[in-house]
Amino acid sequence: MSTRVLRCDGAPVPIALAALPTTQTAAIPDPAGIDELLPVLAADSRPRLIVLGADAALAAVLTHLMRTERLHVEIGYVPVDKTHGSRVYQTGTGNAAAKRAIEGRAVETPLIRDDTGKVLVGRARITGVGEEKLEGEAYVDDTQLFSGNVKAMLVSPSLELPGVQATVQKGIRKRRWLDGRAAQLGAHGAIVTRDGVRADRPVPRSSFYRHHESWLLVR
Repeated sequence: MSTRVLRCDGAPVPIALAALPTTQTAAIPDPAGIDELLPVLAADSRPRLIVLGADAALAAVLTHLMRTERLHVEIGYVPVDKTHGSRVYQTGTGNAAAKRAIEGRAVETPLIRDDTGKVLVGRARITGVGEEKLEGEAYVDDTQLFSGNVKAMLVSPSLELPGVQATVQKGIRKRRWLDGRAAQLGAHGAIVTRDGVRADRPVPRSSFYRHHESWLLVR
């Protein structure tokens, strides 16, 4: 097995990863940097890439692998701190996550993407423009999530099928999550923040859904 580490934004390196070949990259890896690793990984029948960083880093790596049809690469995830993604995928953090990324077994995991072709690994938060209330209508598969005004809509992946979870924020009331294959929103104007990265401009609609291929998460 060929295993390499992608160290994002100078993240502290756990002891378990210290001896592995490591490539330095920005907080959100550039596709060109990922491409430099792929020929090395391709020489092995079981390539494994360990992403040391935050949810946005993992999302960028998976987005590139999806777009270049390389989802056969096994992916270990080592977040420094707890993230939405670490909770979804139950990876742990720091050295415990690093040991799991090295010694664990790759399992097929639902890959959640949106209609712009970007992968979601932790959480998307959708609000109105300028953090105003979100006005519109949303469905999870055929079930209506909301119609009217809400503070925000939240979307997350799930380890289990069907793969997508969505809910709304309405004050302090306990949230009810709906599970489905897709979550779709139509709105007068929505700002989508994916894994902590805010979109530049509002959109009238947004969809998150399970990709036809899975990704290989090491757990």
